[in-house]
Amino acid sequence: MLLPARLDELNADELRHLVQELAAEVSQQAALIGQKDHELNWRQAKIDKLTHELALHKRWRFSARSEQLSAEQARLFEETVDTDLAAIETELEQLSSPKPPDEKAKPRRQPLPPHLPRHDIHHEPEQRTCPCGCQLKRIGEDIAEKLDYTPGVFTVERHIRGKWVCAQCETLFQAPVPAQVIDKGIPTAGLLAHVMVAKFADHQPLYRLSGILDRSGMTIPPSTLGQWVGVTGVALQPLVDALKEALLERPVLHADETPVAMLNPGAGKTHRAYLWSYGTPVFETMKAVIYDFADSRAGKHAKAFLGDWRGTLVCDDYAAYNALFAHGITEAGCMAHARRRFFDLHANHQSQIAGEALEIFGQIYGVERDVADLTADERLRIRQAKARPIADALHTWLMTQRQRVPTGSATAKAIDYSLNRWVALTHYLDDGRVPIDNNWIENRIRPVALGRGNWLFAGSLRAGQRAAAIMSLIQSAKLNGHDPYAYLKDVLARLPTQPVSRISELLPHRWQPQSRAC
Repeated sequence: MLLPARLDELNADELRHLVQELAAEVSQQAALIGQKDHELNWRQAKIDKLTHELALHKRWRFSARSEQLSAEQARLFEETVDTDLAAIETELEQLSSPKPPDEKAKPRRQPLPPHLPRHDIHHEPEQRTCPCGCQLKRIGEDIAEKLDYTPGVFTVERHIRGKWVCAQCETLFQAPVPAQVIDKGIPTAGLLAHVMVAKFADHQPLYRLSGILDRSGMTIPPSTLGQWVGVTGVALQPLVDALKEALLERPVLHADETPVAMLNPGAGKTHRAYLWSYGTPVFETMKAVIYDFADSRAGKHAKAFLGDWRGTLVCDDYAAYNALFAHGITEAGCMAHARRRFFDLHANHQSQIAGEALEIFGQIYGVERDVADLTADERLRIRQAKARPIADALHTWLMTQRQRVPTGSATAKAIDYSLNRWVALTHYLDDGRVPIDNNWIENRIRPVALGRGNWLFAGSLRAGQRAAAIMSLIQSAKLNGHDPYAYLKDVLARLPTQPVSRISELLPHRWQPQSRAC
């Protein structure tokens, strides 16, 4: 604020008012400085953490290879570290102040092979008239080549940016460089999408993918592919965060978890980590699944993921979820798990009691098949009218049979499981939005179990989290009927210029393909 020229000319009230204004301004500036200090401290702490992580990964990557790892394990570990290094360096670049490019430190990229087909994409100024009124004259062009890939065939995109000049004022005009996920890199969105799908949907290790691409006419080292995966994973993370935010707006969710081996580089061996899965029910119009990689099966991971969410959680009988139910989340059990125990009894021992139980479970599931395509209100009405009497009869039958079988027997354990969880198992009868079992999310986790045979283990916690994030987008795209390659190709092309306020348009359940003019 501006101070008066002579303070001695002010009366007492004016001085008092001036002092109050100065005090308010000082307080406001102090609050602003405090906020800036907090932001700087957070940024510096993040930079220090990433710098330490970067140094640790470099030591793992460039130190002597552990003799405890087989050749195949070593290759998988090295590609994971290459990917992590690229991701960490990208995050550091985003946090650090931009630095002037060091031209001497830049490695010179080899030109793309001349035998590959070329596809020209022209970028010219929209206006051909200079602001001074003169017509522009084309005096040259800049050409940037990007490597594209349509499964089985490499091509080269030649981005031609014409140079236009005004003859009178000598002002140079040129269309801007199209934004890319990897700035100044050679891969197009199509090639990056293919690498992501190959690694995280088809579960191909990068060294195998490198060999496949080599047969298509272009040699790309696994280390380069790893760098692309790392940078692309960082670029896609805001979209995954937006998907998680949308998921946590739904009133009913599924949850499940599956073990995944994670490498401990210092020890040269693996330990058990877990991939947690959360998804919307089959009845929801929003089809989505999110994977969350964690280093253990502790309940704190589910609590951290769900945060303040309060709804109905469909899950198995696992103690890690109990803390959630004590803090406002409603439990819905899995009827398929209860049925499965009797199925195993019948399959292994031809148990007569198990056979009778399966018949009653079959009647309950028969009602579910009839209401699958109805609205929540209609589903609730029919469940109450038809399924509730069957469930009550099952409960009475279980209580009766429990008195006839010895404690500790397999039959008693199967019956006790259902009786002890009866409230959770039958919760779906009182809410038409809730499914009868947890099979939907178990099916979403099955591709991960199949893929473990290829990639063997997660190379690091960061690698597991990156894989979980990208698999979330791929599996959610498939749930919504999209080809994951077409989805990721379009998203990676649009993401660099997509406003943060409109990033939800790229979520799998809202995505509409956008044709891009050449």
